[in-house]
Amino acid sequence: MALMLEKSLALSRLFSGLIAISIFLLIFSTLFLFQFNEISFVPSVLKIININSSSVYFRPNVRSEQIQKPYLDSTLLTNQPTRSQEICNANQAVLRVYMYDLPPEFHFGLLGWSRSGNEVWPDVRNGSQIPRYPGGLNLQHSMEYWLTLHLLSSNTPEVLRPCTVIRVSKADQADIKFVPFFSSLSYNRYSKLRGEETISVNSVLQDRLVEFLEGRDEWKRLNGKDHLIVAHHPNSMLTARTKLGSAMFILADFGRYPVEIANLDKDVIAPYKHIIKTTPASKSYSFKDRPTLVYFQGAIYRKDGGAVRQELYYLLKDEKDVHFTFGSVGANGVSRAGQGMATSKFCLNIAGDTPSSNRLFDAIATHCVPVIISDDIELPFEDVLDYSTFCIFVRASDALKKDYLLNLLRGIRQDRWTKMWEKLKDVGKHFEYQFPSRPGDAVDMIWGAVSRKLTSVKNEIHRKNRYRKSQLLLKSP
Repeated sequence: MALMLEKSLALSRLFSGLIAISIFLLIFSTLFLFQFNEISFVPSVLKIININSSSVYFRPNVRSEQIQKPYLDSTLLTNQPTRSQEICNANQAVLRVYMYDLPPEFHFGLLGWSRSGNEVWPDVRNGSQIPRYPGGLNLQHSMEYWLTLHLLSSNTPEVLRPCTVIRVSKADQADIKFVPFFSSLSYNRYSKLRGEETISVNSVLQDRLVEFLEGRDEWKRLNGKDHLIVAHHPNSMLTARTKLGSAMFILADFGRYPVEIANLDKDVIAPYKHIIKTTPASKSYSFKDRPTLVYFQGAIYRKDGGAVRQELYYLLKDEKDVHFTFGSVGANGVSRAGQGMATSKFCLNIAGDTPSSNRLFDAIATHCVPVIISDDIELPFEDVLDYSTFCIFVRASDALKKDYLLNLLRGIRQDRWTKMWEKLKDVGKHFEYQFPSRPGDAVDMIWGAVSRKLTSVKNEIHRKNRYRKSQLLLKSP
């Protein structure tokens, strides 16, 4: 009996030992697999940092504290990047861009960034080094900021981004040369004289920029036609635009430009960065849950083409299912406007001092079908997007006819409106600015538009090279 008990205890110990060894091997093999699998779903391996209910995905060697709210939008990054986004090179990119290393006072220095030693750029892997762009209405013209960050990150393997564009180190390797001057920010913050100044900082920077570019061989080669300058605010680059008008501009519209300086043949129209918070598709109100037929809130008394706003105001202000009032960004105006647009079927986008306004992109962000009343408007990415599938276009002369606009909108059936609403939810991603950029967002779309514009520039370059290269062959030994 004792012998049987002893054998039983030995078997029990053996069995317990085998279980312990099995558990150890299981844990070890799991850790081993996690260590070498870059697409692990374990948060400690693939960092997932939540910013305002959004997720930002980075490779393991990027610390979570590198991502901070100041430079990330609350609507960021809803899709997990794929492995194909991790590997970008000059041969893979659609567009190769050379960026001038201008002193910080032309770009991030305007945001208060102080470099260390000979640094020209902040470290985009480190969120604490990237200064915040000013909020409020300043943000609507911040394209220069997002495009520059994207170029800087294109040489940084730790930051996942599309491979549409890559920064190259030599100008002769590039399809286009990017001029990193934060011109809209310069206008918004430094165009007024301060203290004993006789010339504004904004004017000084523009003069220095012209002098710099005109002295570069890269500019002289084609008179700047293969250069890219962001001037999204309609009043930015006022003193320099004439001298640098041969370059490709990124603009909001052509309202304050003569046709010889800016036109659709060479320049790119970029969307405003909407100020109103994006409505998630899953929380977007449908037709029956939007009690307001027509919504407009903003400045009513405008000059030039904006006179239409005033006339429409008197036509529509007393209609029971129309919200047409003056509004501003103060006193929670943005939040109230966002709620109003999100519960309205149609949102008016009427020409103001210039043909375009941020209101169109606020409407898209809230899935309120835009009604565009601006005869001279140019729209971003219209060569690849059919706006008629999610916008209503009305000529100003028709909109000002009594009852014309209301009869038109009241006559649109629920099924047609719903198709446009569904399309708005689909195309909304193309109008989102974010860092890091994601495939098909506003930053990625702008670079795609630049690439398509370059076709005509390259054609001109090749035509000019017809005889020049032949003459060089004759001179060679």
